[in-house]
Amino acid sequence: MGKPKAKKKYAAMKKMISLKDQRIKEQDRKKAKERRKKDPSAIKEKEVTKYPSCLFFQYNTQLGPPYHILVDTNFINFSIKAKLDIVQSMMDCLYAKCIPCITDCVMAEIEKLGMKFRVALRIAKDPRFDRLPCTHKGTYADDCLVQRVTQHKCYIVATVDRDLKRRIRKIPGVPIMYISNHRYNIERMPDDYGAPRF
Repeated sequence: MGKPKAKKKYAAMKKMISLKDQRIKEQDRKKAKERRKKDPSAIKEKEVTKYPSCLFFQYNTQLGPPYHILVDTNFINFSIKAKLDIVQSMMDCLYAKCIPCITDCVMAEIEKLGMKFRVALRIAKDPRFDRLPCTHKGTYADDCLVQRVTQHKCYIVATVDRDLKRRIRKIPGVPIMYISNHRYNIERMPDDYGAPRF
């Protein structure tokens, strides 16, 4: 009987020469690492994230009436669907004066949506809304809002977007306003007197 045929191995790795091999030219060879003994008397340095002075643990002392609320694109659209007046509903939720703020990125996003969302555009151009200029490149509103909220802790973010909510929850001291049961609700805010209790 003859020898059985050797089966071809699939996904088999080709053997590679080590970078320390003698056959490789001197300049292409991997340099041997110099081992240093750790000095036990050396001071250990550790990078600690700096938290702003406005935070008392999770409580944000910069938040107070009049509240500045950063509005996202989908928050305006869902407010129109639920037939809610944005400024009035915000005041009903917080029992205080609210100033809705719109960034250039959010405005650009609404303009890109076209004629179908022209009502949202008219609401966004309301004189009661504060317009915040953007200095960064691109018009991706989520990154813009997260960056702004990280720098300045004086805002509440109004959004219905799950991904944006998830990103903002990682930033301490920033409340999130959202729509539930045809009214505005707020999370992560200690002084939310008007918010519905569940």
